[in-house]
Amino acid sequence: MSMILAYICAGWCAFILIMNFASMWLMGRKCRARPRNMPVPADAPPVSVVRPLRGVEAFSEETLGATFDLDYPTYEIIFCVQSPGDPIIPLVERLIAAHPARDARLLVGDDYVSANPKLNNCVKGWEAARYDYVVLADSNALPPKDYIQTMLAAFEPNTAMTVSMPIGSRPDGFWAMVECAILNTFQARWQYGAEAIGIGFAQGKNMMWRREVLDRAGGIRALGCEIAEDAASTKIIRAQKMNVNLVDMPFEQPLGARTAHEVYARHVRWARLRRVTFPAHYAPEFMNGSFVAVVLGAYAALQFGADAALVALTAAAIAGALHGGELWLARVCGFPLDWRKPFALMMRDLLLPVMFVDALLFDDFVWHGNAMTVREVEDTAG
Repeated sequence: MSMILAYICAGWCAFILIMNFASMWLMGRKCRARPRNMPVPADAPPVSVVRPLRGVEAFSEETLGATFDLDYPTYEIIFCVQSPGDPIIPLVERLIAAHPARDARLLVGDDYVSANPKLNNCVKGWEAARYDYVVLADSNALPPKDYIQTMLAAFEPNTAMTVSMPIGSRPDGFWAMVECAILNTFQARWQYGAEAIGIGFAQGKNMMWRREVLDRAGGIRALGCEIAEDAASTKIIRAQKMNVNLVDMPFEQPLGARTAHEVYARHVRWARLRRVTFPAHYAPEFMNGSFVAVVLGAYAALQFGADAALVALTAAAIAGALHGGELWLARVCGFPLDWRKPFALMMRDLLLPVMFVDALLFDDFVWHGNAMTVREVEDTAG
């Protein structure tokens, strides 16, 4: 019986390794580093860019200012703020005044449609947008000059939305590098893997909608059916038998300094949202990272008669192979890579099983100072 279990564990470990290497290969094939100079298509449609804001962040002037410098002929910029006393308003007004040639405006006010404050903030921007393609872009996303044409290039006839997940850049300190390890060579590659098998997911950092698709579902207010607007977007798109496509080279999010608490709180919050919005997809996440593969491989080696040294070597080889693949992926894609990266990968893989269990057991979280709970998804849906 123990030998049968050993073979099962060895096979399971091999399966995890194959899935990980496949996702690395898929992302490496699509996201090789290149100059950010994608040409504008000859029939470039006008585009609306909606940016919900709240408070001043470390890179706010750069990320918001870059919206005015896009290499694209016709687009409007709509900044959305909920409170007239928000400290981000003077910065936005100064940027708009400094770029009088740009079609940009600031909308202030709150439209309560759900428990999601970001969605409430976006409603006025979506309803004011004039064009058929609408980008919803978080305040801390840094758009490159070819931002719009890169998102348009991912559209196919049956595409409802194109998405770029955030790629962490400019990490300041070890915990910021841990966040890079979570975002860049881990979450992003699983996103590409999901897209490759036809189950692409929306991700709220950078989303370009084909407006008619969401309008058929009732407009932006329909996204209030879930606590997370990207989860609601995915379900609305799938209900219309359409697809979410990822851009070939995702956009960066400057991180700066991060604390252990900030990194953990942010990613366990996302895990709780995934658990409640896509429970069947969340369940296999316990296999994420190297932890489960290492345990399975080490146990199989032990049952096959290996001594302690060989068991340890097996565990090290499994972790080394997975992390070596991610280091290769970071180099190919041009992501942050220095001597801290291997240690950040190890720390991330220690955190992943803890965050998985945490997200299963607890519902509450804080987002931009708002105390929230994933239980609100039932209230919202109702």
